[in-house]
Amino acid sequence: MPLVPPPRPAAQPAADIPPTRVLNANQPEWSVGELAGALKRTLEDAFGHVRLRGEISGYRGQHGSGHAYFSLKDGQARIDAVVWKGVFGRLRQRPQEGLEVVATGRITTFPGKSSYQIVIENLEPAGLGAWMALLEERKKLLAAEGLFAPEHKRPIPYLPQVVGVVTSPTGAVIRDILHRLEDRFPRPVLVWPVRVQGDGAAEEVAAAIRGFNALPAGGAIPRPDVLIVARGGGSIEDLWAFNEECVVRAAFESAIPLISAVGHETDTTLIDYVSDRRAPTPTGAAEMAVPVRADLIATVADLSARGRGAVGRRIDRDRSDLRALGRALPSADALLAAKRQRLDLAEARLAPALAAGASRHRARLQLLLDRMARRSPDVVLANARARLARIDHRPLNALRNDVQRKGEALIQLGRRLVVAREAGLERARALQARHTDRLHALSERLAQAGARSIERRRDRLDGLAGLLGSLSYRAVLDRGYVLVRDAAGLPMRRAADAAVATRLSLQFADGTVTAVPDGADPSGTSDPSPSAKPARRGAASPATPGRRTGTRPAPTRQGSLFDA
Repeated sequence: MPLVPPPRPAAQPAADIPPTRVLNANQPEWSVGELAGALKRTLEDAFGHVRLRGEISGYRGQHGSGHAYFSLKDGQARIDAVVWKGVFGRLRQRPQEGLEVVATGRITTFPGKSSYQIVIENLEPAGLGAWMALLEERKKLLAAEGLFAPEHKRPIPYLPQVVGVVTSPTGAVIRDILHRLEDRFPRPVLVWPVRVQGDGAAEEVAAAIRGFNALPAGGAIPRPDVLIVARGGGSIEDLWAFNEECVVRAAFESAIPLISAVGHETDTTLIDYVSDRRAPTPTGAAEMAVPVRADLIATVADLSARGRGAVGRRIDRDRSDLRALGRALPSADALLAAKRQRLDLAEARLAPALAAGASRHRARLQLLLDRMARRSPDVVLANARARLARIDHRPLNALRNDVQRKGEALIQLGRRLVVAREAGLERARALQARHTDRLHALSERLAQAGARSIERRRDRLDGLAGLLGSLSYRAVLDRGYVLVRDAAGLPMRRAADAAVATRLSLQFADGTVTAVPDGADPSGTSDPSPSAKPARRGAASPATPGRRTGTRPAPTRQGSLFDA
């Protein structure tokens, strides 16, 4: 409801009411919350939905809660702005410090601060210049990361088995691509339908590129060998989805070679810089993806004919060479004559050699039989069993004796260790006692030396104190002398200097007296105070603190130092 101010009170005589306070008992009362709510409703009714142009100021990123807080300003005023967490993820243009934008939202108030603000629902760069400036800035940032480097670009396969297309399924672009592929070289085409402009278009394109790359090789859905990201022409705002960072990074991360065909030949988007190949139009992208089938068939036929001709000529040349080599070869009888002679000679030598070898083996076998007859294996086995019976208990007895000897040696070694340990402990105790005695002796010597040193220094200090007392000028003052000083406090040693002084300070043993020489002006420059008066001769000033006072009898009156 609109905020209606309460009625004005009736006029009253000015004489009855103070000039600075006008009260009306009938005026309604507002609570702070009621007033804040009424103001909020009035502002939201009058400015329910506005488009506001200004420069972003004070943006520091999203708050921990996910909301974003900043200000919009121009040369005359500023207004607080807020983007809720759910809206922030859907913004085509994210807030940036210093960016001039057109914000769409509603005006409301925040009662906690008694301020008004705009709740932003959409954010767009302000004008084509801002779009281009933002595009150039984003291009520099991505280029600095190396996303546009030529070494990252891959070759397009010559004849892909499957072609993947990311575009709108209802536009003319997909029909142009399919028609061109059908004319050049029919290939299976997988279309991933996406929106190519508007809110969420960039996220859908990026998801389509990543979705094609996520298809497994040899799966139920064939994985494309090349991707085409296509869209028809339009303004920079229409093509802005292909300038978004998420699309550029998805194209850079694609393992499948990618052809970009966004807009006409004069249109340039950031995906063109990161793609492996840029096509001027969607039709051109189809031409880059596959070759011309008729040209390929003609080329294959020509290569086949040339191959058959080459093979026929090679066969004719090899046949001719084979005939020439056959004429140069000797006859079969000439080649086998030497081998036949070697075979006859080996046959003649084989029978005597076999007989001699059989005779040698027969003699060796007979020798072995004679040796076995002389020394039967049964006899050898019996002898071995007899030796084993003789040494049956000897290894066990030897092991027992060795264990017993080692046990006795170990016991003896333990006893020696015990004795050595006791001796070592006794030596350590004796060494510790000696060190303790030496420490006590050194402590006593140190205490005596310190006492003697303190006594010597005390005696020396007493001597120096006595010498100082005997040489001090105060001892001279105690004998009846007086120290004369001028107005500046400097000692005076000559009567001529005292004659020209305006005021003198006489220091006795028990105090200081101020005096004026005869003929001097008491109001001289030495005492600029107009109230200063010459002190009476012989009048002593109070004794200075810390000096001896009251122990001597009062000195007799002293006359002028300059009396004739």
